[in-house]
Amino acid sequence: MNELDFTGRNVLVIGGSSGIGNGIARGFLARGATVHVWGTRAAAADYAGEEGSDLTGLGYTQVDVADAEAIAAAPAPFEAIDVLVHSQGTVLYRRKEFEPEGWNKVMAVNVGSVMQISARFHDQLAAARGSVIVVSSIGAFRATMGNPAYAASKAGAVSLVKTLAQAWAGAGIRVNGIAPSLVDTKMTKVTMDNAERRDRALAKIPLGRFGTVEEMAGVALFLASPLSSYICGQTIVVDGGLTL
Repeated sequence: MNELDFTGRNVLVIGGSSGIGNGIARGFLARGATVHVWGTRAAAADYAGEEGSDLTGLGYTQVDVADAEAIAAAPAPFEAIDVLVHSQGTVLYRRKEFEPEGWNKVMAVNVGSVMQISARFHDQLAAARGSVIVVSSIGAFRATMGNPAYAASKAGAVSLVKTLAQAWAGAGIRVNGIAPSLVDTKMTKVTMDNAERRDRALAKIPLGRFGTVEEMAGVALFLASPLSSYICGQTIVVDGGLTL
């Protein structure tokens, strides 16, 4: 038996249109799953040709996850969901997160929507005895200079993983998370495109390199598989040793 064969399984990836979420979506697709993603643009075609975005073979729906009403109104892609991946996320620079508007937006996307979407699809997950995987960040465990909402929201997501795992285990739903460090995506361009910041960040990683979206996908596949069937409420740090 191949525990990483997801043939016949339904996977919904929030934020699966680009970056880590897209890598996770493609990882499940490559292993036989039927995969649907939520993104911010009107249509999948709007991502054509963009680095880090490949929606070939994926279902797509535009949903503004900062809006609770939009989450409630979005069509369910499947009657039963085997895997729900939360890879939505936003960060605001130039101290915008210190202002109420910036704080509220980041919190709404990074932690509020995780709760709202998970609750929205609880019954579909229970029907499949499925898994929820929340992509947070090592920013949950350490200070993030200039980004108080990002750090607080990611810490909140880690705590939410624990609470939902405890609450929903009886329904057969396992809830776990992934906390990556820097991965070269749209969200990290402010560091990746600045040679000084990039080198400074790289020097702190014992493995001597940044992670890839494929490596994040590997952890998600593990957490959704029978290989992790007794893991419940945990967030796995995937950072090349940065937080050691």
